[in-house]
Amino acid sequence: MRLRTLPLALVLLVTAACGGEADAPGAPAGAAEAATDPSGGAGLTGTLTVFAAASLTDVFEDLGERLEGENPGLAVQFNFAGSSALATQITQGAPADVFASANQSQMTVVTDAGLESADPEVFTENVLEIAVPPDNPGEVTGLADFAREELALAVCAPAVPCGAAAEDVFGIAGVTPLPDTLEEDVRAALTKVELGEVDAALVYASDVASAGDAVEGIGFPEAEEAVNEYPVCVLTEAPNPEAAEAFVELVLSDEGQQALEDAGFRAPSA
Repeated sequence: MRLRTLPLALVLLVTAACGGEADAPGAPAGAAEAATDPSGGAGLTGTLTVFAAASLTDVFEDLGERLEGENPGLAVQFNFAGSSALATQITQGAPADVFASANQSQMTVVTDAGLESADPEVFTENVLEIAVPPDNPGEVTGLADFAREELALAVCAPAVPCGAAAEDVFGIAGVTPLPDTLEEDVRAALTKVELGEVDAALVYASDVASAGDAVEGIGFPEAEEAVNEYPVCVLTEAPNPEAAEAFVELVLSDEGQQALEDAGFRAPSA
């Protein structure tokens, strides 16, 4: 009988020893749970909400997927729109962790309200380019064609960064444009070209690159006189500040910068 009960006694002793070790003085809180948690409690979790300019749609979605891949407990969601609309939403209390604007003036709307947790950093630049359908039915060659009444033309509304830049380049070129539609963001203007609804639209070089064979891009010298700088910041009331910092770090990293370059953006000049 003693031989038969000895193994059970040993099991009880081992079990007690394991329990004592988990509760031993100096052991990290939750150490026992971490041992059985497949993730070990490591990595970012929760939801990260990024408000970003519409022109960043493709590249930011890609970077968001990369961050999620490294942190299985994290869900990244985006709100892409014109920067002016995003800045207004943020100042009106919309919950967001990160704001990435397509120009400095819309970021200033947010910083003037004291809603940034640290100084915004410029992470990329963009310039305007004319987008036309593949066969260029309007025979568009430059900015002067935006004054042709017979063409269907799209530009961004003046309130959004691509519209403000458009006003600058038209002024420099001495062109009075005759647009048929003023779009709320640059992706809406690009879509008009992709669908063949307009003969030309003024969009960003990165948007032309993202459209692939769906559009043709036509550069013009005045574009270099209206370069858009894109700043990004973590917001003061960020619900998930750790994830927000990680996303901004990814955008600023060599990996993030390469992704932006591949998407048709260019490195900040300063």
